[in-house]
Amino acid sequence: MFTTLLSSLCVMVIPVPFISNCHLVPNDQTFKTDPPSTKSKVGIVKRVISTVESVAATAMVLRRVSRDYLPVEIRREFRRELEKYIASNVLNKFSNQFTMVFDEFDGYSDNEIYNAAQLYLSTRISSEVRRVNVTKNPNKQQFNVAMEINEEYTDVYNGVHFTWSLLSKQLKSNDRYGRTDIRSLELTFHQKHKDFVLNSYLPYIINTSETHKQNKRTVKLFTLEGWYWESVKLDHPATFETVAMDPGVKEMLVKDLDRFVARREHYRKVGKAWKRGYLLNGPPGTGKSSLVAAIANYLKFDIYDLDLTDICSNSELRTVLLGTANRSILVVEDIDCSVKLHNRGAQTYNNNGKLALSGFLNSIDGISSSCGDERIIIFTTNRKEVLDPALVRPGRMDVHIHMSYCTPCALRVLVSVYLSITEHDLLEDIDELIGHVDVTPAEVAEQLLIDEDPDIALGGLVEFWMQRGRRMRRPNQG
Repeated sequence: MFTTLLSSLCVMVIPVPFISNCHLVPNDQTFKTDPPSTKSKVGIVKRVISTVESVAATAMVLRRVSRDYLPVEIRREFRRELEKYIASNVLNKFSNQFTMVFDEFDGYSDNEIYNAAQLYLSTRISSEVRRVNVTKNPNKQQFNVAMEINEEYTDVYNGVHFTWSLLSKQLKSNDRYGRTDIRSLELTFHQKHKDFVLNSYLPYIINTSETHKQNKRTVKLFTLEGWYWESVKLDHPATFETVAMDPGVKEMLVKDLDRFVARREHYRKVGKAWKRGYLLNGPPGTGKSSLVAAIANYLKFDIYDLDLTDICSNSELRTVLLGTANRSILVVEDIDCSVKLHNRGAQTYNNNGKLALSGFLNSIDGISSSCGDERIIIFTTNRKEVLDPALVRPGRMDVHIHMSYCTPCALRVLVSVYLSITEHDLLEDIDELIGHVDVTPAEVAEQLLIDEDPDIALGGLVEFWMQRGRRMRRPNQG
């Protein structure tokens, strides 16, 4: 409505001179006009002045009516539309400015330039910005300051001025990703600097933001909300020093991870996607989830926790996986329980679900899996034997790690972490019990939390182990 009204007003002020002096000629001749006489020139000027006066009078009446009868919100909206109309239909025709638009999303994936620019601008916002968006994570001390919607910021790089603005387009209803609006950044500059922006300014912003992220890198945990990944900061304290597992296996895993992140050019040379798969198998409570967190903390990789029961089809799975970022870990926990991806040779195999094994394998190992670099895929399972061999073959799950019940080595790691000791007389007694009774590292850790005194904690652990042994023998005796 506002645009239509503005167009009508603007048409009123556009004179059409010389109409009375124009005449049509045959097609084979050119269009001619008679030179206007002095009298006709005066008449044209009078008509222009009369039109301007009429428009001015109309504008005064509209201003008084709007001020007396229209709410403030409507007047502000009208003013914004007027400014926008003048800028787009009048000023832009004579402007030498050029604008680039960076949407928040590029199809199903994040737009790297948008995210980099947002981070870059958050570190450079000055007092000239009138409104900013301020947030704070409960687990952090510093505030996060970012541009607010419809605000502008002028940046200067190598003597060239660039104007950034953040825009938001509200959606009439939530889209399939759960979003309520679509955001974009606009970059405006003199058109002669287009090549400079593409070849120098934008690469500078990406490199600067990447350095900033690495300096303040925090691991994030992503989970699905609809078809859209939502993140929170991962505060899991697990490290390789605190994970209770065989020292030899732990050393092998760390070396394998280091070798993986250092071999980008090797993967390109041999024509393979830069990704690595790990299968963690073992009974519940043996530390599989803690090991995943330790890997993420060690590499500073974000975790994408994928629950396959939330996925309805192969196409949906592909879309979701395309939304994951580089330098990340895709985790599917308890894959033996989440969907029917069991051994196809087993009699109980059933493929009534829409998410088929072939579709799952293509998503993690097909052509679409090459749309990203430096990615790790981790499956955890309690029953490795029921999984389809195609799911765990080399090239998909490159390294298989068995997480066992508590061993003497794992016990000493836990005692060192929880009680800050390395030797105690009761440790030998527990070593004897370990060979006869299975107890998970999670159960041992729970017992060590009961008391900080080593004598009391280890004494209680011995009693716990012996009670477990007695319960295991009782059914056999019956």
